[in-house]
Amino acid sequence: MPQPPLDGLIDDLYYLEGAPPYARLTLPPAPSALLIVNLGAPFRIRAGTDLQTAEYADGCVVTMRTRALEFGYPLRTRSVGVHVKPWGLAPFLPMPAAELCDRPVTVEQVWGRPAIAELRDRLATAPGPHEMLTLLEEELMRRLSETAGLGLIRHMSSVLAATNGAAMIGDLSVAAGVSSTHLAKRFKELIGVTPKRLARTYRLTAAVFAIDPAAPVDWGDLASGAGYFDQAHFGHEFRAFTGLTPTRYLEARRRFLREHPGHTLDGWPLPTD
Repeated sequence: MPQPPLDGLIDDLYYLEGAPPYARLTLPPAPSALLIVNLGAPFRIRAGTDLQTAEYADGCVVTMRTRALEFGYPLRTRSVGVHVKPWGLAPFLPMPAAELCDRPVTVEQVWGRPAIAELRDRLATAPGPHEMLTLLEEELMRRLSETAGLGLIRHMSSVLAATNGAAMIGDLSVAAGVSSTHLAKRFKELIGVTPKRLARTYRLTAAVFAIDPAAPVDWGDLASGAGYFDQAHFGHEFRAFTGLTPTRYLEARRRFLREHPGHTLDGWPLPTD
């Protein structure tokens, strides 16, 4: 668990090494962001079918996204990373989060070449994973900056998370004493998406995590339990976010479970091969 005040911005730090379960993995949208410092061979990311696959040698920064990312891994991968809350990257970015929405960038583009080169050298020569994660946490603490409006956005996002996206955005803005326009602008600046989009993502994520791929799924019950008007609405939303129908998604999850039982990446990531 990260130390305060980082614990209000990030969920965890992790170390990843070895052979990925598949050469390519799809990461559907979720209410989260990601920072990876790469220490192995470059990996590749495609953000949406209309964008070219790009190579990332030093790592990547991924703000809150609205569509799936496709990660292409080398035969063996090695990296340290941070799973970040939707608003958590804002204090570390020199630009509005909206500029990076669905467009991952290298760490160099955010922190500069000398800084990431030095950090990668220090991480690569650290004695072990624990020391590497400590180094990364210290770097984040050093780079932490004051961010105007972050308290408001963090509070409102936390309410949306606690209600799985069911809280009324208009009620939240009234309670905070700000206009809906101001709220949407702040959300775009600090998270990269509007409050409505974040609420939709929380709702879909709650529905996805309610799926047990090892058991039969009643899609109607799942849709109503997640607050969707009907199963058709749920199916449309699911395809809009993931590019898959719910049944295709379930097939991919079951394939992952069957071929790699108990793998640490089971959950959101899906095989794309």
